[in-house]
Amino acid sequence: MKTAGIEEKSKGNRPIYYPQSKVEIAGFTAKHYDKLMDMITLGRYSYIMRKTIQLMGIRPTDRILDLGAGTGRNACLMRKYISSKGELLGLDISKEMISQFTENCANFSNIRIINARIDQNLVYKSSFDKVFISFVLHGFPQKARNVIIRNAFKALKQGGEFFILDYNEFSLSKMHFYLRIYFKLIECPYAFDFIEKDWKKILSLQGFNNFWQYLVLGNYVRLLKGVKVS
Repeated sequence: MKTAGIEEKSKGNRPIYYPQSKVEIAGFTAKHYDKLMDMITLGRYSYIMRKTIQLMGIRPTDRILDLGAGTGRNACLMRKYISSKGELLGLDISKEMISQFTENCANFSNIRIINARIDQNLVYKSSFDKVFISFVLHGFPQKARNVIIRNAFKALKQGGEFFILDYNEFSLSKMHFYLRIYFKLIECPYAFDFIEKDWKKILSLQGFNNFWQYLVLGNYVRLLKGVKVS
Protein backbone atom coordinates (compact mmCIF):
# COMPACT_ATOMS: atom_id res chain seq x y z
CA MET A 1 0.00 0.00 0.00
CA LYS A 2 1.17 3.55 -0.73
CA THR A 3 -0.04 6.77 0.83
CA ALA A 4 0.78 10.12 -0.78
CA GLY A 5 3.65 8.46 -2.61
CA ILE A 6 5.22 6.98 0.52
CA GLU A 7 5.52 3.24 0.90
CA GLU A 8 3.81 1.90 3.99
CA LYS A 9 5.95 -0.07 6.44
CA SER A 10 5.09 -1.59 9.78
CA LYS A 11 6.23 -1.30 13.38
CA GLY A 12 4.98 -4.32 15.26
CA ASN A 13 1.29 -4.56 14.42
CA ARG A 14 1.01 -0.88 13.52
CA PRO A 15 1.66 0.41 10.02
CA ILE A 16 4.12 3.27 9.55
CA TYR A 17 2.82 5.41 6.70
CA TYR A 18 5.78 7.80 6.47
CA PRO A 19 9.04 6.04 7.41
CA GLN A 20 11.09 9.23 6.99
CA SER A 21 8.85 11.23 9.29
CA LYS A 22 8.93 11.69 13.06
CA VAL A 23 5.26 12.53 13.57
CA GLU A 24 4.14 8.90 13.87
CA ILE A 25 5.10 8.37 17.49
CA ALA A 26 5.10 5.12 19.44
CA GLY A 27 6.86 3.34 22.29
CA PHE A 28 9.17 5.29 24.60
CA THR A 29 8.77 8.56 22.67
CA ALA A 30 4.98 8.41 22.87
CA LYS A 31 5.00 7.49 26.56
CA HIS A 32 7.28 10.40 27.47
CA TYR A 33 6.32 12.84 24.71
CA ASP A 34 5.46 15.85 26.89
CA LYS A 35 8.65 15.54 28.92
CA LEU A 36 10.72 15.17 25.77
CA MET A 37 9.16 18.30 24.28
CA ASP A 38 10.02 20.20 27.44
CA MET A 39 13.62 18.99 27.14
CA ILE A 40 13.94 19.80 23.44
CA THR A 41 12.69 23.36 23.99
CA LEU A 42 14.77 23.82 27.16
CA GLY A 43 11.65 24.04 29.30
CA ARG A 44 9.81 26.57 27.15
CA TYR A 45 7.24 24.22 25.58
CA SER A 46 4.65 24.71 28.34
CA TYR A 47 4.92 28.50 28.08
CA ILE A 48 4.68 28.39 24.28
CA MET A 49 1.52 26.29 24.42
CA ARG A 50 -0.16 28.38 27.11
CA LYS A 51 0.65 31.63 25.30
CA THR A 52 -0.36 30.51 21.82
CA ILE A 53 -3.61 28.96 23.02
CA GLN A 54 -4.39 32.17 24.89
CA LEU A 55 -3.88 34.07 21.63
CA MET A 56 -6.34 31.86 19.74
CA GLY A 57 -9.27 33.85 21.13
CA ILE A 58 -11.27 30.77 22.03
CA ARG A 59 -14.90 31.54 22.82
CA PRO A 60 -16.97 29.59 25.39
CA THR A 61 -19.17 27.94 22.75
CA ASP A 62 -16.44 27.18 20.20
CA ARG A 63 -16.23 23.77 18.57
CA ILE A 64 -12.54 22.93 18.01
CA LEU A 65 -10.94 20.22 15.89
CA ASP A 66 -7.42 19.28 17.07
CA LEU A 67 -5.47 17.50 14.31
CA GLY A 68 -2.74 15.20 15.64
CA ALA A 69 -4.00 15.84 19.15
CA GLY A 70 -1.36 13.76 20.90
CA THR A 71 -1.42 13.41 24.69
CA GLY A 72 -4.25 15.88 25.29
CA ARG A 73 -1.96 18.40 26.96
CA ASN A 74 -3.03 21.11 24.52
CA ALA A 75 -6.68 20.06 24.60
CA CYS A 76 -6.76 20.47 28.38
CA LEU A 77 -5.33 23.98 28.01
CA MET A 78 -7.98 24.87 25.41
CA ARG A 79 -10.67 23.41 27.68
CA LYS A 80 -10.08 26.29 30.11
CA TYR A 81 -11.61 28.66 27.56
CA ILE A 82 -14.66 26.69 26.45
CA SER A 83 -17.82 26.13 28.45
CA SER A 84 -19.99 23.03 28.65
CA LYS A 85 -21.63 24.29 25.45
CA GLY A 86 -18.33 24.12 23.59
CA GLU A 87 -16.61 20.98 22.31
CA LEU A 88 -13.17 19.74 21.36
CA LEU A 89 -12.54 16.73 19.15
CA GLY A 90 -9.02 15.35 18.81
CA LEU A 91 -7.75 13.10 16.02
CA ASP A 92 -4.66 10.92 16.26
CA ILE A 93 -3.43 7.54 14.98
CA SER A 94 -1.16 6.56 17.88
CA LYS A 95 -2.80 4.22 20.38
CA GLU A 96 -0.30 5.32 23.02
CA MET A 97 -1.15 8.98 22.45
CA ILE A 98 -4.89 8.31 22.43
CA SER A 99 -4.57 6.44 25.74
CA GLN A 100 -2.79 9.41 27.34
CA PHE A 101 -5.29 11.88 25.86
CA THR A 102 -8.18 9.86 27.27
CA GLU A 103 -6.57 9.74 30.71
CA ASN A 104 -5.53 13.41 30.78
CA CYS A 105 -8.93 14.67 29.63
CA ALA A 106 -11.07 12.15 31.53
CA ASN A 107 -12.72 14.86 33.64
CA PHE A 108 -14.03 16.79 30.64
CA SER A 109 -17.17 15.35 29.05
CA ASN A 110 -16.98 17.72 26.08
CA ILE A 111 -13.47 16.62 25.06
CA ARG A 112 -12.94 13.38 23.18
CA ILE A 113 -10.50 11.78 20.78
CA ILE A 114 -10.85 9.27 17.97
CA ASN A 115 -8.37 7.21 16.00
CA ALA A 116 -8.20 8.77 12.54
CA ARG A 117 -5.63 9.69 9.91
CA ILE A 118 -5.59 13.41 9.25
CA ASP A 119 -3.83 12.92 5.88
CA GLN A 120 -6.89 11.23 4.36
CA ASN A 121 -10.20 12.84 3.49
CA LEU A 122 -12.22 13.49 6.64
CA VAL A 123 -16.01 13.52 6.91
CA TYR A 124 -16.34 16.82 8.77
CA LYS A 125 -17.95 19.66 6.83
CA SER A 126 -18.65 23.20 8.10
CA SER A 127 -18.76 21.86 11.66
CA PHE A 128 -16.03 23.66 13.60
CA ASP A 129 -15.19 27.22 14.62
CA LYS A 130 -11.46 26.51 14.93
CA VAL A 131 -9.02 23.89 13.67
CA PHE A 132 -5.70 23.53 15.47
CA ILE A 133 -2.55 21.61 14.48
CA SER A 134 0.63 21.75 16.55
CA PHE A 135 4.10 20.64 15.39
CA VAL A 136 2.60 18.03 13.07
CA LEU A 137 2.29 19.56 9.59
CA HIS A 138 6.05 19.78 9.01
CA GLY A 139 6.36 16.01 9.43
CA PHE A 140 4.44 15.18 6.24
CA PRO A 141 5.36 15.34 2.55
CA GLN A 142 3.72 18.22 0.70
CA LYS A 143 1.02 16.13 -0.97
CA ALA A 144 -0.17 14.95 2.44
CA ARG A 145 0.05 18.49 3.85
CA ASN A 146 -2.28 19.68 1.11
CA VAL A 147 -4.82 17.02 2.09
CA ILE A 148 -4.60 18.11 5.74
CA ILE A 149 -5.15 21.75 4.80
CA ARG A 150 -8.15 20.82 2.65
CA ASN A 151 -9.55 18.81 5.55
CA ALA A 152 -9.19 21.84 7.82
CA PHE A 153 -10.87 24.11 5.29
CA LYS A 154 -13.77 21.72 4.75
CA ALA A 155 -14.27 21.15 8.48
CA LEU A 156 -14.48 24.86 9.30
CA LYS A 157 -17.58 26.99 9.26
CA GLN A 158 -17.52 30.09 7.09
CA GLY A 159 -15.28 32.57 8.88
CA GLY A 160 -13.70 29.77 10.92
CA GLU A 161 -10.04 29.96 11.88
CA PHE A 162 -7.19 27.56 11.11
CA PHE A 163 -4.27 27.73 13.56
CA ILE A 164 -0.92 26.17 12.69
CA LEU A 165 1.72 26.10 15.42
CA ASP A 166 4.92 24.96 13.74
CA TYR A 167 8.23 26.15 12.35
CA ASN A 168 8.36 29.60 10.81
CA GLU A 169 9.86 30.17 7.37
CA PHE A 170 13.62 30.68 7.65
CA SER A 171 16.90 29.93 5.93
CA LEU A 172 18.76 27.03 7.51
CA SER A 173 22.06 28.32 6.14
CA LYS A 174 21.59 31.60 8.05
CA MET A 175 20.74 29.86 11.29
CA HIS A 176 23.30 29.98 14.09
CA PHE A 177 25.73 27.07 13.71
CA TYR A 178 24.76 25.33 16.95
CA LEU A 179 21.04 25.72 16.28
CA ARG A 180 21.51 24.42 12.74
CA ILE A 181 23.24 21.28 14.02
CA TYR A 182 20.49 20.83 16.61
CA PHE A 183 17.77 21.21 13.98
CA LYS A 184 19.44 18.62 11.75
CA LEU A 185 19.71 16.18 14.65
CA ILE A 186 16.12 16.31 15.84
CA GLU A 187 14.17 16.83 12.62
CA CYS A 188 13.03 14.63 9.75
CA PRO A 189 13.77 15.39 6.05
CA TYR A 190 10.30 16.86 5.51
CA ALA A 191 11.01 19.68 7.98
CA PHE A 192 13.79 21.06 5.76
CA ASP A 193 11.29 21.43 2.94
CA PHE A 194 8.66 22.91 5.26
CA ILE A 195 10.74 25.88 6.41
CA GLU A 196 11.41 26.99 2.83
CA LYS A 197 7.77 27.31 1.76
CA ASP A 198 5.52 30.38 1.68
CA TRP A 199 2.72 29.08 3.87
CA LYS A 200 0.48 32.11 3.55
CA LYS A 201 0.53 31.64 -0.21
CA ILE A 202 -0.17 27.91 0.09
CA LEU A 203 -3.06 28.54 2.47
CA SER A 204 -4.48 31.33 0.32
CA LEU A 205 -4.65 28.95 -2.64
CA GLN A 206 -6.82 26.68 -0.48
CA GLY A 207 -9.25 29.48 0.38
CA PHE A 208 -7.74 30.97 3.56
CA ASN A 209 -7.02 34.66 4.03
CA ASN A 210 -6.83 37.43 6.68
CA PHE A 211 -3.60 36.01 8.07
CA TRP A 212 -2.15 36.78 11.49
CA GLN A 213 0.97 35.41 13.15
CA TYR A 214 2.80 35.29 16.46
CA LEU A 215 6.51 34.38 16.57
CA VAL A 216 8.42 32.64 19.39
CA LEU A 217 11.79 30.98 20.04
CA GLY A 218 13.84 33.55 18.20
CA ASN A 219 11.27 33.73 15.39
CA TYR A 220 11.92 30.09 14.47
CA VAL A 221 8.46 28.99 15.63
CA ARG A 222 5.19 30.60 14.57
CA LEU A 223 1.52 30.46 15.38
CA LEU A 224 -0.11 31.22 12.03
CA LYS A 225 -3.83 31.90 11.69
CA GLY A 226 -5.77 31.80 8.44
CA VAL A 227 -9.50 32.50 8.10
CA LYS A 228 -11.87 30.56 5.85
CA VAL A 229 -13.16 33.27 3.54
CA SER A 230 -14.29 31.41 0.42
